[in-house]
Amino acid sequence: MSDPSGPRPPRRVAMVTVHTSPLAQPGTGDAGGMNVYVLEVARQLARLGTEVDLFTRTTSAAQPEVVEVEPGVVVRHVAAGPYEGLSKEELPGQLCAFAAGMMRVAAHAPPGHYDLVHSHYWLSGQVGWLAADRWGVPLVHTMHTMARVKNVHLADGDEPEPRGREIGEAQVVEAADRLVANTEREAAELVDLYGADPARVAVAEPGVDLVTFAPGSQAAARAALGVPADAVLLLFVGRIQPLKGPDVLVRAAAELVRRRPDLRDRLVVGVLGGASGSGVRTPMGLDVLAERLGIADLVRFVPPVDRPTLADWYRAADVVAVPSHSESFGLVAVEAMACGTPVVAANVGGLPTAVGPGGLLVDGHDTADWATALGRVALGPETRATLSRRAAEHAQGFGWARTAGRLLEVYREALARPKDVSIDDAERIADVPRAVIP
Repeated sequence: MSDPSGPRPPRRVAMVTVHTSPLAQPGTGDAGGMNVYVLEVARQLARLGTEVDLFTRTTSAAQPEVVEVEPGVVVRHVAAGPYEGLSKEELPGQLCAFAAGMMRVAAHAPPGHYDLVHSHYWLSGQVGWLAADRWGVPLVHTMHTMARVKNVHLADGDEPEPRGREIGEAQVVEAADRLVANTEREAAELVDLYGADPARVAVAEPGVDLVTFAPGSQAAARAALGVPADAVLLLFVGRIQPLKGPDVLVRAAAELVRRRPDLRDRLVVGVLGGASGSGVRTPMGLDVLAERLGIADLVRFVPPVDRPTLADWYRAADVVAVPSHSESFGLVAVEAMACGTPVVAANVGGLPTAVGPGGLLVDGHDTADWATALGRVALGPETRATLSRRAAEHAQGFGWARTAGRLLEVYREALARPKDVSIDDAERIADVPRAVIP
């Protein structure tokens, strides 16, 4: 823990999230757990006294230049390339334009307006690196996902991450004063796969909105969503792309029906999300897969929904499947468990930390293994009741206020001893008079 008498926390942080807006609807396009993370952390930091400016790329002419989310949290849309039609893979060509836009914003104030830069994902890390260097402040970076990890666990039919991304990530790892990992496993991957200095790697586990995502009546949730009261509901929530493995759930559901033909009258397979990443360029064809497996009438495709409705879906489900091939943490798993719903998840990345005692972990993505695990929970009332209780208890340890508190510790450390900057220099930079940016 940090020394309360040590360096004060930053007064204002510039957070960078180039490729996806914290205001975007999670579950489609490039919007997912990172969007939720950035916005929730910013809110909590502001409530703790650290203001946050969130810089993201403008993707529509209708977006205002500045959006105040709440006191102390501002989203700043930066023009960088065409508003629409650019994929994430095309954004490296717009990083200079984005950085220039950030510089123009900061030009309205004297040096010292931002105490620290916190970038999210490697594209933002490239921009954050330049901004932090220009402003003479520390750079804190969170990877969220890593190319070398994803390529080791590549799903069948998915595309490997390009060499350019690997190089860009390695550069950010070297440049950052502090690296924030979601779990101890991710921290080890930063050291092992990218040669990160262990002394500059810290762990801050993501959180969950424990007010929105809380246990409730399954019957009421099903009535609100139009799900039969006696259904056996298996649920997938997330972006529809090979990395997330929604096909694993569809195949496992078909296997359950083969084993238990009586389930056909009650089984509902919910797939909640929109196409993303390689799933946009090459649609996964889950509907075609379900048709071929003979369960098209059991699969219900639902577009992304708002957070309260998402909580109802979690409560309505008997089990939530998280069959990802790679996952830095697994926010869906924690949201589901906060609602008292057990999880069956792949034993990869941060999912063991996220799931804990609130579900089952499956090694690999074999259809038979997944059918067995899902059936054990969804069709075993005693098992489900035990896991449901444990899930709700485990999720209580993942509030966003806890995440923000840990980040403030990391920020203090970075301000006290930024890489290549002395304590005296850091304090001098932080004490420069501040001004208000319009």
